Amino acid sequence: MRTVYLNGEYIPDTEAKVSIFDRGFLFADAIYEVTLVLDGKLIDFPNHMQRLKRSARELQFPFVPDVDQLLEVHRELIRRNGLVDGQIYIQITRGNALDRDFAFPPADTPGTILMFTQVRTAALDQAMKSGKAVVTMADLRWQRSDIKTVQLLYSSIAKMEAGRKRADDAWLVRDGLITEGTNNNAFIVTKDGRLVTRPLSTDILHGITRKAVLDCAKEMGLEFVERTFSVEEARQAKEAFSTSATTIVAAVTSIDGVVIGDGKPGPVGAKLREIYLRKGLDAAIG
Repeated sequence: MRTVYLNGEYIPDTEAKVSIFDRGFLFADAIYEVTLVLDGKLIDFPNHMQRLKRSARELQFPFVPDVDQLLEVHRELIRRNGLVDGQIYIQITRGNALDRDFAFPPADTPGTILMFTQVRTAALDQAMKSGKAVVTMADLRWQRSDIKTVQLLYSSIAKMEAGRKRADDAWLVRDGLITEGTNNNAFIVTKDGRLVTRPLSTDILHGITRKAVLDCAKEMGLEFVERTFSVEEARQAKEAFSTSATTIVAAVTSIDGVVIGDGKPGPVGAKLREIYLRKGLDAAIG
């Protein structure tokens, strides 16, 4: 049984309850973050909290999360659950409006804060070792994908459709160009060795791991460019991978059944993952 955090209390997960009138439940009026934990330490915590505050501002939340307080809760959840490798999920909603109404509740309505741990398994690392197959699908999400909200139904549908096509994930496509994966940012390595990923905009999530990986590319002296790329360019790439806090760097070895490179995880992604882990652990918060 896990200990979770809900609105100021540490309680067993089986006892955690949220009102049916909470706007996170009724309207998906909520934001979230997932922070990686390795060796009992938080990876990239400040950047995740910075994005959490940005999401709150973009959705006009009347309150700003207290990062120092949230850090202490993260630490306490790690301690209480004996978490070594895994992740901590935090979700903040606009709160319980006491009824269903499209209008925002009064500004003094307390927000709901939920946090829980998840254990990291070896399966999460398998995508870098053996690679994953992706299929492309139309990107039908709302047009503020830069805000990390809990409106994830289409991403879930795309993930399930990928599974039905015997693939591991879907890369989403808008106007013939790849935006990102269902829960990750997309990268390719061109035949001339350049690293390419889509530039930041409202079309994609401003990935924390994405940014860290680009910093790692600078350390490698690897030339990279932030620009759009087509499905066909991705299929012809020398190498492809995705980034997220959950899988860090995950190799993509086929797109729509087309084998990428030699069909094995490539050296660029592997090296970037290695550097990320070293730098991340060096700067981790215990």
